[in-house]
Amino acid sequence: MTTYPATLLCDFYKVSHKAQYPQDTSKIYSTWTPRTSRIPGIDKVVAFGFQAFLKEYVEYFNVHFFGRPRRIVVDEYRRIIKYTLGIADPDVSHIEALHDLGYLPLRIKAVKEGTLVPIRTPMLTVENTLPEFFWLTNYIETLMSLSLWKASTNATLALEYRRILDKYADITGGPKEAVQFQGHDFSMRGMDRVEAAAVSGAGHLLSFVGTDVISAISFLEKYYDANVETELVGTSIPATEHSVMCAYGTDELASYRRIITEVYPSGFVSIVSDTWDLWKVLSDVIAPLKNTIMARDGKVVIRPDSGDPVDIICGSGVIEDLTNNEYCEDLEGCKAWMEDGLADKVNSETPHGECGDSELTAIFKFQGKYYEITVEFEWNRYDKQYYYEDGHRIKSCVETTLSPSQKGVIEILWEIFGGTVNAKGFKELDSHIGAIYGDAITLERCTAICERLAAKGFASTNMVYGIGSYTYQYNTRDTFGFALKSTYANIGGEEKFLFKDPVTDTDKVKKSQTGMVVVSKANGPIEFTDGLTEVVRDIMSPIDMLEDIFVDGVLLREQSLSEIRGILRGEAI
Repeated sequence: MTTYPATLLCDFYKVSHKAQYPQDTSKIYSTWTPRTSRIPGIDKVVAFGFQAFLKEYVEYFNVHFFGRPRRIVVDEYRRIIKYTLGIADPDVSHIEALHDLGYLPLRIKAVKEGTLVPIRTPMLTVENTLPEFFWLTNYIETLMSLSLWKASTNATLALEYRRILDKYADITGGPKEAVQFQGHDFSMRGMDRVEAAAVSGAGHLLSFVGTDVISAISFLEKYYDANVETELVGTSIPATEHSVMCAYGTDELASYRRIITEVYPSGFVSIVSDTWDLWKVLSDVIAPLKNTIMARDGKVVIRPDSGDPVDIICGSGVIEDLTNNEYCEDLEGCKAWMEDGLADKVNSETPHGECGDSELTAIFKFQGKYYEITVEFEWNRYDKQYYYEDGHRIKSCVETTLSPSQKGVIEILWEIFGGTVNAKGFKELDSHIGAIYGDAITLERCTAICERLAAKGFASTNMVYGIGSYTYQYNTRDTFGFALKSTYANIGGEEKFLFKDPVTDTDKVKKSQTGMVVVSKANGPIEFTDGLTEVVRDIMSPIDMLEDIFVDGVLLREQSLSEIRGILRGEAI
């Protein structure tokens, strides 16, 4: 792998800022803040990644800068600046001075990792500890920014999945211990680097334990005192891919039988099931293998991998189960309920037309049977803008049989294997069979699947979700508006409160804090106090959640994965 000059891990414009500051500048202080949320419903961000960043890059500077001869690292810096910026004799005195010092003269304070930090609240601050190195504070902005945003962003997204799945496990009575396995990280192949996958995957593992990103486990062992020998850091199960299934040809009954009896006669195994025809696999392969699957000591997991995941899992269309509806004691009550529901629907989604009639059809379930009901509507125009239905009547209601695609995977598996009904009245599949969907899952689709399963009487914990690169790669630093910006300077012994507040920034996303800051829970929720002098900031240190984590080359605070998970779970509940 390429080793980059430690002194040039920055944007080009950073190398010129030292000369641009006022001549008697002695301190620059900056804050790392999530300034906005571009994801509806998320107003707090998980603090994560600081310790890994410091461990990685302190070592990097020690080896590739301080640990090498001064002449070599200085010439390395001088050469790049000379031939790229056209400066005949670049100033290298500050690089020489830093090398002579032998450590990074910085003070970094941060909230504990795992803390949920409100939008616009700083979670980390940086300042120089020696006056001649004032330039170093923001020199490392680029490096910190590229290293930190993904860890926090994806830890926050994973937490949002966890909240959804916790919520519906509670609503539908599923086992809460199963939720930690419901989110499974499939994102590595969509990442741009192994390192990016590891950082992102580590964020996922704060809220879940299911992952196919092995490098994330190594990352947590290296930087967060995790140990797969003594704790559940992350886990997965054997799983097939399409190349495996295609290799057997179209005799899928034989391929499934071999996989679950010879290759994996016990334990968990996931089998991708839509190489050709998912519905045929369920009827012609899984159903005939029922006794074999039920006799195994373990679980066979069916994995659909294409199509609309909501419809594939839950069935196309919303089919309401009226069996336990208090207003539907008999079939006549069900018909009246459905007629009124369709009338409400057309009143809110009025079709265009002067007058006339139309009809709507819907399917409902009652006492284990499906019925198709058709309701006729009459229309009229009462003014120039609105259309109303004048009346409605049931045209027909007949027992019907659903197609496999109308039932969806979970209902089909229930019909084959059965299971139990939990204390809240929701169905849980037999422990020998399960399902995972690993393509095109989003927060919205995860929520929709949970809602549709609940409407059909199934516990949300019947499903596992493969969370892929769309969730974890389709983001940027701007997803939560992360930025490291200077808010304080000492110039000639005078403290100056710096801030930016662009008049053209109408939503005030870029408006910064000013002065030094303290983050606390003094009034209950986490909030920050800015506009502070250095003395006042230090006086307020007993309530400050921003703790020293790095001072003058030394890491002062270390957190373990288990501690961070505990903090996050405690705050997220």
